[in-house]
Amino acid sequence: MLNIAIDGPCGAGKSTIGKLVARELDITYLDTGAMYRAVALYVSERGIDVNDAESVRRLLPDIRITYAGGAQDKRIFVNGNDVSLAIREHRISKMASDISKQQSVRDFLIAMQREIASQSDVVLDGRDITSNVLPHAQFKFYLTADASERARRRHSELIAKGSDVDYDTVLRDIVDRDRNDMNRPIAPLIVTEDADVVDSTNMSIEQVVAYIVDKVRQG
Repeated sequence: MLNIAIDGPCGAGKSTIGKLVARELDITYLDTGAMYRAVALYVSERGIDVNDAESVRRLLPDIRITYAGGAQDKRIFVNGNDVSLAIREHRISKMASDISKQQSVRDFLIAMQREIASQSDVVLDGRDITSNVLPHAQFKFYLTADASERARRRHSELIAKGSDVDYDTVLRDIVDRDRNDMNRPIAPLIVTEDADVVDSTNMSIEQVVAYIVDKVRQG
């Protein structure tokens, strides 16, 4: 199976790039970050603090994550409820970062991700795909950009969706999340030695996609 792993910090455009690369190569895109967001949303909606590891662990057996739709336009469901829009709320981003530190959550979702990757050609993106989830992926990329540029992109995206969050708040959250992701004790965000680093600060989406697709096609 063809496995393409993309890691990188918050707001680097991994999901957008991953979807377009998958579309160009006609393979499945699996948004691993959406899975963590889905768990965070489920926990939050039940009034549980996402940092209460034991309470979160007890809830995991009750969570069923499924997908519907085509390879490129999958919607994510939790126990039959479409949460595709709800998990993109700004407040869920920090919760997902916090909950991803917990070993029980990681074990629960990584097993699911590996099973999918073993059965189909996929593009996976996240924080520890190259280092932990799919360490033997044929192609590994680390997508990054300056924090200020990542904040600008994320802020524009949120405004377009109707959010009234300000730029400074988004920038602070991105800097905080970078610190959390890079220093968490379990599977921190790192650049593996065999990953191709792509700094997209001064690149368009089309340029990044073309770069990755060319690398894959060249083998």
